[in-house]
Amino acid sequence: MSWEHSWVRVTVIGVGRIGEALVAGLCRAGMPAESITVIGRSVERTFDVAHRHGVRVADLHALPDKCDVLVVAVKPQQIEEVLTDLGSALRESALRPVVLSVVAGVTTERIEQFLPSVVPVVRAMPNTPMMLGAAVTAIARGVAATEHDLRLVESVLESVGEVLRVSEDQLDAVTAVSGSGPAYVFLVAEMMIDAAMALGLDRDTAGRLVTGTLAGSAAMLGIGDVDLVELRAAVTSPAGTTAAALEVFEGSEIRRTFQEALTAARDRSIALSDMVRPPLIRISVDQN
Repeated sequence: MSWEHSWVRVTVIGVGRIGEALVAGLCRAGMPAESITVIGRSVERTFDVAHRHGVRVADLHALPDKCDVLVVAVKPQQIEEVLTDLGSALRESALRPVVLSVVAGVTTERIEQFLPSVVPVVRAMPNTPMMLGAAVTAIARGVAATEHDLRLVESVLESVGEVLRVSEDQLDAVTAVSGSGPAYVFLVAEMMIDAAMALGLDRDTAGRLVTGTLAGSAAMLGIGDVDLVELRAAVTSPAGTTAAALEVFEGSEIRRTFQEALTAARDRSIALSDMVRPPLIRISVDQN
């Protein structure tokens, strides 16, 4: 997406991995640096990220004068404090941005409890490939979010990858599959490299072979309508080397292990939502 004629202004609260990945992705996509503002708890870290990407810095108690999308990208354990301060800041401001949360496990309903009732909330689950423009992000709307709000959020997130809409009750599963998914791929790469070295290859050769194989295989997944069974079968000759390896994988119940792992991630996402204790009544805009 070209931002040459765009007036979208984005503020990112949280400069951890996901927060910086979004900033890096937006800059890489061509969004003007002056349209991006970062807010963080650590002054040193915040200014380091701002300097690295050439973006602006603000304070949660002194929000930018203009902001269209305000991204909350903090740890679940920090979100109650951040939302409390953000709610106070928005009640004292004329700003009415779309609040986009990328915090795992925290529902739009809980977020809305802290904010003026006219502030729309959209929840998203991206993943770290956004810094390369290769993210896949699922979004779900809160009660006050309109079609226009969703399109605005999509215009931002599409600059760093693919965006799809889901119902909010699916986001915990999305977190387990794609939000945490890159770590699974990196673990597979790590295990393959270790196994290759055990077969006598040096680390550099093993690393280049494994990373090249995974990158090339991933590229094949992106070509047209992919049938995974057919792709696997094309590599697997009867009684050949690939068949011997796959037989070991299937014998180890690897499919059940993956199911159990993703279920554990999904359940942790659900558990994280219990860590936030919002007010019982949502603050009305009339209380501004």
